[in-house]
Amino acid sequence: MASAVVVGGVVAVASWRTSDKGDPGSGGSPVRVATAVVTRGDLSTTQTLDGSLGFGRASTVRGGKAGLVTWLPKAGATVRRGEPLYRVDNVPVPVFYGTTPLYRTLAAVGTTGPDVRTVADNLRALGYDTGLQPPVGTWVTPGPAAPDSPPAPSADAGAAGAGDPQSPSRPPGEASPAPAAPVRVGRGDGVLTAGLVSAVKRWQSAAGTTPTGVLGVGDLSVQAGAVRVDGVQAQLADAADGALMTVTDTAKSVTVSVHPSEAGSIHRGDTVSVSLPDDSTVRGRVRSIGGTVRVGDASDGGAEPGLTVGVALDDTAAVRGLDSAPVRVRFTSKTRRGVLTVPVGALMALREGGYAVQLPGGRLTAVRTGMFSQGAVEISGAGIHAGTKVVTVS
Repeated sequence: MASAVVVGGVVAVASWRTSDKGDPGSGGSPVRVATAVVTRGDLSTTQTLDGSLGFGRASTVRGGKAGLVTWLPKAGATVRRGEPLYRVDNVPVPVFYGTTPLYRTLAAVGTTGPDVRTVADNLRALGYDTGLQPPVGTWVTPGPAAPDSPPAPSADAGAAGAGDPQSPSRPPGEASPAPAAPVRVGRGDGVLTAGLVSAVKRWQSAAGTTPTGVLGVGDLSVQAGAVRVDGVQAQLADAADGALMTVTDTAKSVTVSVHPSEAGSIHRGDTVSVSLPDDSTVRGRVRSIGGTVRVGDASDGGAEPGLTVGVALDDTAAVRGLDSAPVRVRFTSKTRRGVLTVPVGALMALREGGYAVQLPGGRLTAVRTGMFSQGAVEISGAGIHAGTKVVTVS
C-alpha cells in the first residue's frame, strides 16, 4: 500500500491501492485505477457567465431649456456630432461630444472652463477655425457679455443710440458693473476668445439659427459620442425641459453581471470568447468594469449582487441582424503556457507533506504543483516529462 492519499479534485481526499485485488480480510471492493499521460500545453483558469447582447445600458436625455418640443427622431436613428437630436421651438439642439455639458450661458469673452472646452473642441472637429487658445496657467480676465440680440426700442426711445447693442442704456445713477476677477486657465479648460465667438456665429448661421455668438444651457446635447436612439418618451408639443428619450451606444456590445468576489480576476483589455445563440463564437475584449454593485429584481431570479462588465466585440458583422440576444461569455483570467499537466486524480498527497505521482510500476515521484484548472493540474519534478505515464483514479 502506498504511503499517500489521492487528491480527488482539489479538496476531497481518499486512500487507494495500486492493485486491483482487494484485501481478503477487509471485504471491501477494490478501487479501480487507470493510467494517464503527462502532457505539455497551455493551462488556463476560466469562468463562463451569462451575458446579454445589445447596445449597452440606455441613458435618459432630458431637455435643458424651456419651450415646446417640435421635432423628435425615430427610435433606432443614429445621431452624430453636429446633427440635431431634437428641436425646441423649431430650433435644433445638436449633439456635441464631450464630458461636460453647458451649465451656464457662454457669452462673455474670457469665460473659462471645461464647458468652453467642449464647444471649442467640437467646432474645431466640425471644421471651424476657432483661433488660438491661451495656454494652461494663463490668467484671463472675463470681459462684458456679448449681447445675444439687439433690444427692441422702447416706446419713448428718441435719443440717439437707443437700441444700439454697443451702447446699452442704464438708469440714471446706476453704477457700472464691477470688473470680473481674473481666472487662471486650468488643465482641461477652454477660453471663450473672440476667435471662438466668431466660430460660434459661423456655425450658428450654417445650422440655420440666429448667429448671436451666445450659447445657453440646453442649446447643446453633450454626449460621450455618437448615439443611437433607443426609445422616444416625449411627444410633439410636450414641454422641452423633461425626459425626452433614451439613447445608447451605436455599436453592439455584451454586458455581463459579475459577482463582486469574481470581478477581481477580470481586467480591462482582457480577451474573452462570446458564444452566440447559433452556437458560433466571436472574440471580444473587456471594455469597462462598473464600479457600482447592482442588485437585480428578486422576482426575476436576479437578486444576486453584481458588477456590470462591458465587452466590445471584435467582429460586429457576426451579430448582424441581432439587436438583442442572450449569450455566454468565457473569461480567461490567467494562462500558463507550455507547462506539464496531469489529471487532478493523479496527485497523491504525501503524509509528510507535498505531493507525488505514482508510476505504473508503483514507484512514487515527488512533484511540485502549479495552476489547477478544469480537472487538470500543472506539475514539475525530477524525471517528469511529456509522455510519462502516471496512475490516476479511473
